[in-house]
Amino acid sequence: MITIRPAKERGHANHGWLDTYHTFSFADYYDPKHMGFRSLRVINDDRVAPGYGFGTHPHNDMEIVTYVLQGALSHKDSMGNGSTIVPGEVQRMSAGTGVLHSEKNDSKSEEVHLLQIWILPEKRGITPSYEQKFFADDEKLNRLRVVASSDAREGSVKINQDASIYSALLEEGKTVTQKLEKGRHGWLHVATGSVSLNGKTLNAGDGAAITEESELTVTGATAGKKSEILFFDLA
Repeated sequence: MITIRPAKERGHANHGWLDTYHTFSFADYYDPKHMGFRSLRVINDDRVAPGYGFGTHPHNDMEIVTYVLQGALSHKDSMGNGSTIVPGEVQRMSAGTGVLHSEKNDSKSEEVHLLQIWILPEKRGITPSYEQKFFADDEKLNRLRVVASSDAREGSVKINQDASIYSALLEEGKTVTQKLEKGRHGWLHVATGSVSLNGKTLNAGDGAAITEESELTVTGATAGKKSEILFFDLA
């Protein structure tokens, strides 16, 4: 069964410096029917204006994955990490017993477009940790490239949960397939462009909850451009 979560039905807030859409309940947006999916708790589709960002704030017991689609986001945290995240990079922060961090768009002219993803951890109270890796476009071109997983396979960042995140860039008419083992669940998020998922059309910002499907077929559907997707394989 595939249940589409239309982009236009997501929660939305525009703070001037931050224009954000919430796939699941977050901050002032609350919908008891959309509190998350399996261990996937948050997908925030954020656009941060030049010179602005998220001030220092705390997190604990959450796997936080940052995925930048456009621009560059600077990061600082209480573990001593300081970095810049650009398209192609995946940042993972395991908040564990507690961490403070801040994120900012240091550009004077270009906004940052990013996805902020939270996954509930398998185990609470772990030591906080941080990881950031780059995945070139050709690794994701017309194929699903694992970028986060519980076992860090194929060089993916390691998350503290029985879940995997895949990324793909699909050219028009190009198809990828993914099997779902019995008892597993999937979530597809369209970051840019449009795709067909088992015959159903999804556009940028749309999501789809997937249960009791043995195989998924995703085809790029944006004329002359690549469509970027994230696929979550969840327990």
